Amino acid sequence: MDDLYRENILEHYKRPHHWGELESPDMEFFDTNPLCGDELKVQIRVEDGKVADVAFSGHGCAISQAAASMTSDEVVGMTLSELRELDRSFVLELLGIDISATRLKCALLSLKVLKSAGLVTDRAVGTRRVYRLNPAGMAALRDQLETFWNRALDGYQDVVEQPNEERS
Repeated sequence: MDDLYRENILEHYKRPHHWGELESPDMEFFDTNPLCGDELKVQIRVEDGKVADVAFSGHGCAISQAAASMTSDEVVGMTLSELRELDRSFVLELLGIDISATRLKCALLSLKVLKSAGLVTDRAVGTRRVYRLNPAGMAALRDQLETFWNRALDGYQDVVEQPNEERS
């Protein structure tokens, strides 16, 4: 069964859905995973309080890019409230394979940028502009993102590589 999921991940990595940029996004957010160099930007167009279109751009490992493609398929039609309520199980179920602690941030980067876009520009819906946060807003967002990562990584331990001779 894992082989089917792995094939699906590779298919989304090679031929990502909703890839590119939107002409007039209502919401936009960019973030990185400094552990492995993944970069991802999401742009969202909202109509009637729902995600009408979404686009991703960036680069990174197969897990991060496939997760972005898979989540983009699922969020179109969601309300902004539903988008903000998504959690790590949403992405992990889409991927369908066990994700190691070292790859978890790769898998969850798309969720992080989607939720952040909803947090940053919620008041910008319908204005067809991307808002920038002032320093106080940025501090609040940083706190919310830290809470997000703490909840997302709850129960995962950092994996420390052992030298070859000590591996079993």
